[in-house]
Amino acid sequence: MKIDVTSFDGQAAGSIELSDEIFGLEPRADLIHRMIRWQLAKRRAGTHAVKNRAEIARTGKKMYKQKGTGGARHGSARVPQFRGGGRAFGPQVRSHEHDLTKKVRALALRHALSAKAKDGGIIVWDKAELAEPKTKILAGGFAKSGLVSALIIDGAAPEKNFALAARNIPQIDVLPVEGVNVYDIIRREKLVLTRAAVDALEARLK
Repeated sequence: MKIDVTSFDGQAAGSIELSDEIFGLEPRADLIHRMIRWQLAKRRAGTHAVKNRAEIARTGKKMYKQKGTGGARHGSARVPQFRGGGRAFGPQVRSHEHDLTKKVRALALRHALSAKAKDGGIIVWDKAELAEPKTKILAGGFAKSGLVSALIIDGAAPEKNFALAARNIPQIDVLPVEGVNVYDIIRREKLVLTRAAVDALEARLK
């Protein structure tokens, strides 16, 4: 698959051949969905908790005698049906993670990249660099190229000035190639790859 290469402000800078093994697959929504569920579950803190009847600080004495009141029988004021009592079957601290094999995760990443390529959502830049960390300059370049919502993937580490300028622009994410992930690819309208990112992805996923 051949695609044009541009600069961040839309100037032509040649072309590049993308591997069909990574960018030319027929996207499988089920794989992408499984990967996104895995990512979102993995990042949940799982620190939600409530007190059950054993943890409520309240007397354990029987509330009133068993018989003769005309009311229901009760032995404890800590039970859930009373105000201030413990909660029945409430959430407890736990991990929400579930297993997903490495092969499936790598395959899901290929299918997410292929889905973007199929929709025409991939842009390749020669490089992502700025002479100075000015958000105004970067925002002007994005306006020229019509870039509103994008995930920008650079090589081993994003260029410092570019990363600083981009971090204050809404719906623009900048990540190193090691940080590329299915959730961020899908949630942004465009996926922007530098030449270095393309080389690194092809070396990693082939």
